[in-house]
Amino acid sequence: MQFKPYLMATSAVLAASLSGTALAQTRTGTTAAAATTIEELVVTAEKREQNLQDVPVAISAFTDKTRDVVGIQSIQDMTNFTPGLQYSTSTDRITLRGLGRLTNVLSADASVANYSDGVYETFAVRAGASTLFLDRVEVLRGPQGTLYGRNAIAGAINEVSKRPTKEWYAEARASYGNYDHSNLEFAVSGPLNDKVQFRLAGQWENQSEGYIKNTTPGRPSEGNVINTFYIEGQISVQFNDKLEMWSKINYNTWQNGAGGPGAQSGGWSPNIYSADPTHPNQVLPDISPGNPVGGNGFNIIEFPQFATAINEGFGCSGLATNVVLLSPSGCVNTAHNSPWLKPDPIPYRVRLPNAYTVASEWTYHAPGFDVKYITGGVHYYYVLTGSVPNGTRQAPVDSFTSGATQFFPLESFNYQEHNGFWSHELNLVSTSEGPLQWIAGFYYFKQHYTQPVLTEEDTRQTQFDISPPFGVCLSGAAPNLESVTCAPGIGRRFDNRPDVHDTSYATYGQLSYKVLPTLTLTGGLRYSHDRKDGTESVRLLCFGLPACLSGIPPEIFSAPLDLTGVNTVVAAGTGVGVDQIPFGVSGPTNFDPATGFASRHYDASWQAITGTAKAEWQPDPDTNLYASYSRGYRSGGFNIGIFTVLSFLPFSNKETVDAYEIGLKKNWSDNLQTNMAAYYYSYDNLQIPISVVQSGSVGGQPFAQSTTSFYNVPKSRSAGFELETLWQPIENLQLILNYSYNNTRIEHGMAEDLTDPGAVQPGSKPLHTIAQCTAGGAAVAGDCVADPNTLGLPNGGFQRVQDLSGNDLPNAPRNKVAVAANYTWRLNSGSITGNVSWSWRDKAYGEIFTRWYNEAPSWDQWDARALWKDTNDKYEVIAYIKNIFNKTGYDQGATSELLNGATSAVFAGKLPAGLTCSPVIAGGVINCVQGIRKTFYTTPPRTYGIEFRYKFF
Repeated sequence: MQFKPYLMATSAVLAASLSGTALAQTRTGTTAAAATTIEELVVTAEKREQNLQDVPVAISAFTDKTRDVVGIQSIQDMTNFTPGLQYSTSTDRITLRGLGRLTNVLSADASVANYSDGVYETFAVRAGASTLFLDRVEVLRGPQGTLYGRNAIAGAINEVSKRPTKEWYAEARASYGNYDHSNLEFAVSGPLNDKVQFRLAGQWENQSEGYIKNTTPGRPSEGNVINTFYIEGQISVQFNDKLEMWSKINYNTWQNGAGGPGAQSGGWSPNIYSADPTHPNQVLPDISPGNPVGGNGFNIIEFPQFATAINEGFGCSGLATNVVLLSPSGCVNTAHNSPWLKPDPIPYRVRLPNAYTVASEWTYHAPGFDVKYITGGVHYYYVLTGSVPNGTRQAPVDSFTSGATQFFPLESFNYQEHNGFWSHELNLVSTSEGPLQWIAGFYYFKQHYTQPVLTEEDTRQTQFDISPPFGVCLSGAAPNLESVTCAPGIGRRFDNRPDVHDTSYATYGQLSYKVLPTLTLTGGLRYSHDRKDGTESVRLLCFGLPACLSGIPPEIFSAPLDLTGVNTVVAAGTGVGVDQIPFGVSGPTNFDPATGFASRHYDASWQAITGTAKAEWQPDPDTNLYASYSRGYRSGGFNIGIFTVLSFLPFSNKETVDAYEIGLKKNWSDNLQTNMAAYYYSYDNLQIPISVVQSGSVGGQPFAQSTTSFYNVPKSRSAGFELETLWQPIENLQLILNYSYNNTRIEHGMAEDLTDPGAVQPGSKPLHTIAQCTAGGAAVAGDCVADPNTLGLPNGGFQRVQDLSGNDLPNAPRNKVAVAANYTWRLNSGSITGNVSWSWRDKAYGEIFTRWYNEAPSWDQWDARALWKDTNDKYEVIAYIKNIFNKTGYDQGATSELLNGATSAVFAGKLPAGLTCSPVIAGGVINCVQGIRKTFYTTPPRTYGIEFRYKFF
């Protein structure tokens, strides 16, 4: 493993619970006699203020001072110093110890619950907010199924805001960096009277130049092109000795180019032909006639691609004279050699026209316990637009003739979220001294969202503009398609409109009892109930798609083929015969001929009893050895919206996990601290969105469309070890090392890999052999569907379901290492603190199939920064450089797809000039096997800048 030399070289450096101050506090809170004492860090992980070292939970906590010194400016930075944590910036998805969210369907809840000042949020992006706004971020690893019940099956992130002050305070910050990145911030706080304090703070952040150069003429750059504004107001009131209140309201808006969550969700596809980086032109030996190597595979050739283009394997052959292209690069993918080049005729744009957040906390101090009521919520409107990655339409070979219908492959998408949610939580927390401590509570959550997504065609593709009342669509059996009257067209091929309500409530309690002065036992239970109901309306047209009619000529029509009606690819669900209503759907699908939309209603509930049992042994004030069992739960959901149709498999069962953990938190001295944890998870019903071939019929002819469905992986596990240690060996020097090992594995399950539907790639584990598929019969019922990609190949001809056992869980790198060192020099004018950090993480896979085409390689990164403070702590200057050596990193595993779905190109007679493939000649027909596109998701390139801070008082 590549990290071993680095680990050995730094073996003397032990690190973990981060602290960025050069002068620290002792554990009693008094000023240290020497600057080598590690400060005490107070967290609220168990709903009460406690020393981090006294909490029997694996926690990584980041104070504002820590983040400033180490350079933790985003959640992505936080992942470097949090064992087991993985974050996808482009999709705002978090994975922790192998458990995470794998879709942005809002009906599918996050595995890691996010709480901002105690209020649950459905997104994580605010955890990376500036230190001017956040006092502390706590990452609780492991199921938090008792005190944190909003599906915190993997863990929870607590964001704690800076609060109003009793003394007057005001600060302004300004920074500037490369790519024309600027940031202005301010905060003012103080007393209005002896009982009331306030805080007002705001931020404007702008970057006009993106990391990625758009090679399409006249189009702007992409990659963190942002223009965001944020403002918040807080008030706290001490009514009397018994009652106090704190409230916050904030407003946020984005007018971004290609920047912010979602902006790079299309990823980076670097391939020109072969998608296998180790074999420039093939993956498996060529089995074409005359090849002496012979027959255990076939070439995988990726035809040259670029964004919003057709399959250029045909365009480059000189046959596609009727296809209108826009990219000046022709058949060459300009992103092939660099993730910082991209041909994008329609750049991504991220807008947040408005977002409002409210949080309020009321505390009543009763004798022996506190009553705390927390309420708040969010309402936001989010819009993401951009090019459909790599186009969607391909003109088939038999229509590549002069004068044929012209095709304009430029297609864009419009994705929106109208999301609003509100929660109420009532806590009763014991405060008396004594061996028994307890917490009890009730939680209620209500959400309503709409998540429409649609595609928009090039306005020159007038076939989608069906005019009422005599719109023309096609019906019948190929090749005898008939023109029929259909619903009015709306200039698009796809339109999906989900509208969902989510209601959740829970009640919980936890008791801790100190049975001996050194031994504490803890037990807790929680009952959770979730209900989700709503509607989904879809319209789907087909025109110039290679999958139309499963490749039956002609695939090019004079009018669109309307696939929205009953008994097509859209699940009818009439409840008759084999056409049963899918589970979770509360009635049959209704088709409205006036609008052309098919609609259905969803309604389902999930519930669970979860809890925890812990034992803590503290033989001295500096040692905490604990063992725990936790039961975690995540409700099921519906896979609707986001480029799905009315799926045959929309429902997912709840997830559960049984988690076992042992940990040691140890202060070896005043200057050395280590936290260690080892865990084992037994995980049931992991919710995975997977691509499936959804079959139907048009005019009696079979039809197949690739779509996504939810699949519950029956059994998987995650096991690992984590080390966090902090060492301050001499005055003003601090050393940090974090290491985590995470071994994940799917133990039971089966699914088809649509990137390799024939199950012929290395590592594939088909349930049936080719011989068994050929023989057919009851033994292969439900498997061995004909596969046109491998038809005629000795090891092909069938789509085969695979055994999932042995595959890794997605986005779970096996090893992670982070090292940091900071040293403070004392000057007459103040102090300078320098920091250098290095992080490395292992390869990761973005899908449940552990294959080369889903693998993102291991990577590392060096960062550095310097902080100067004057003697009066009024001025501060920070200079920084991130990714010093400008290396390419990957914030999640890679994804992949088989080009153009499940259709192969068929050429009569001979292979066209310029078209490279592995042909199999049978009966005068050449089947040209299509290729695999591999997509990466990269971290930013080298960035640097300077920040100025001034405290007025």
